[in-house]
Amino acid sequence: MRFLEKLAQFICRYMTLWVVVISVIAFFYPAPFKPIGKYISYMLGVIMLGMGLTMSLEDFRLVLTRPKDVFYGVFFRYLIMPLVGFAVAKMLGLSPALAAGMVLLGACPSGTGSNVMTYIAKGDTALSVTVSSVNTILAPVLTTYIFAMLAGAMIPIDIGALLLDIVKIVLIPVGVGVALHTAAPQLVGKLTKVVPAVSVIFIITIMSSVVALNAAKMATMALVLCLAVAIHNIAGLVLGYYAGKAVGMSEKKSRAVTFEIGMENSGLAVALALAHLDPMAALPAAVMTVWEYMTGSMLASYWGNKPYAEEQAGEDPVSVT
Repeated sequence: MRFLEKLAQFICRYMTLWVVVISVIAFFYPAPFKPIGKYISYMLGVIMLGMGLTMSLEDFRLVLTRPKDVFYGVFFRYLIMPLVGFAVAKMLGLSPALAAGMVLLGACPSGTGSNVMTYIAKGDTALSVTVSSVNTILAPVLTTYIFAMLAGAMIPIDIGALLLDIVKIVLIPVGVGVALHTAAPQLVGKLTKVVPAVSVIFIITIMSSVVALNAAKMATMALVLCLAVAIHNIAGLVLGYYAGKAVGMSEKKSRAVTFEIGMENSGLAVALALAHLDPMAALPAAVMTVWEYMTGSMLASYWGNKPYAEEQAGEDPVSVT
């Protein structure tokens, strides 16, 4: 078991590198990776099950004890990023498929990496975990209808099928994971030491398939695609931070909200795009998988080494809420 834990740590530590390497291979040699596309929703279900295994009913306690903070985190998540995605698509004149992909990416819930980045950045990790959990539970309704509202004029959307897919891919696996965590916490505690590595492997596999399915098109639109994703992500991080400050959140809470807004569940966006849209619509989410971890880790490391007002005043940053 110890060997598996070390292997898992090694895989997770160099996730960005693996994504880049495998994606490059898939770009130049797409044939072996294309058949993977039909299994993406199942792999994402396993990823969401892994997320559920790390969650417990305790993660939702802040909904009762700090409802205002949780509300702001969820509200800003589903307000800022869909609108930013829509604005970026219009500003850059993206094709309907890419534009829909940008909106879908923004309408998805926060990514699981937001909790890790918040911890490294000395943000309010408890708030981050709760907001991620609530965002995910609300995704079937909010992601579906926000996406339909903003992208419905761009492409035809089957709202019922989209909602059902999010329930199957997100809500059911997460619910099973939480139930297992509640019923057998000791067993799950051991499993969660290697589950992140399984998630990383599946994420890499999903990205390789997306790249392979769109290799020919990517060569002609790489610049505008990377620009769109970069603007979307950076705008999300900046607006997330200042939105928290605007409603009176402390520095610690604002850092948590920053990552909850700026880091997205790109794997879900990929799966939904491939199932319901043109394969090209999955490209923004595929690129975001690499980009958001680079910007997120850089910002988290910077903040982690930078004291904020509570620390400068001599207070314990862990206890400040």
